Amino acid sequence: MTRYRFAVLGNPISHSRSPELHGAMLEMTGLDGSYERILADRDILANTIDGLREGAWDGLNVTVPLKMDAAEMADRLSPRTEFSGSINTLLMDNGQVYGESTDSITFEEILQRSALAKLDPILILGSGGSAAAALASVGEGRRVFLSGRNAARVDILADHFGCEVAQWGSGIANALVVNATTLGMGGEELPGAPLMMAGGVIDLPYRDQVTPTTRSAVELGIPHVDGHEFLIRQAIASFRLWTGETVDLETLRVKLRNV
Repeated sequence: MTRYRFAVLGNPISHSRSPELHGAMLEMTGLDGSYERILADRDILANTIDGLREGAWDGLNVTVPLKMDAAEMADRLSPRTEFSGSINTLLMDNGQVYGESTDSITFEEILQRSALAKLDPILILGSGGSAAAALASVGEGRRVFLSGRNAARVDILADHFGCEVAQWGSGIANALVVNATTLGMGGEELPGAPLMMAGGVIDLPYRDQVTPTTRSAVELGIPHVDGHEFLIRQAIASFRLWTGETVDLETLRVKLRNV
């Protein structure tokens, strides 16, 4: 029987709930395996990808700040990630390290949800790999703004994707606000204007307590997706790529509450 070995790499990494999620999915599907956290910089990432090539790993996830580094190190990228240059999932395919973004897959699923699909424009907050994955997932016909604290990186991403730039802290009426920053993981709050003017929210950061951004969306009574749902959806997509197996989202959500 195959024994799978998976890991997630990033910095910080101790907060990651991916080991619990993937452990639950291994149990639900009756597969044998393990999933580890690895505190990593670019060099450790490169060494671990070499281990993937050599068969030491069956699949890797990558989180902040290494998603764009991982895309550079992969031998081949999925069509959706060739343009974004951001991946969070690695596996071997026909002897090559293949990179995919289950962030993008999840964004595509969520952006089609009826309560969110009607919202226009979209205001994406951030300038890293998650923001790039969000930008790559927006279909035709929706106006997109990008805003972030690092103006130089925002300008580079905006030019690459052909979107508009909004000043950090500014709001846009009835926009779908995508928090693709790390603000919220430690209880930090976003600037008030984007949320007060929002028509809906996708909040990527997660922690044991509700993040301030998700709490604000609840208080405002606007449609929202929190970081835990986003995490679960992208984890299911990674697990499916690695094993060919899938699990029920709601069942996994319940199990996650109990681990």
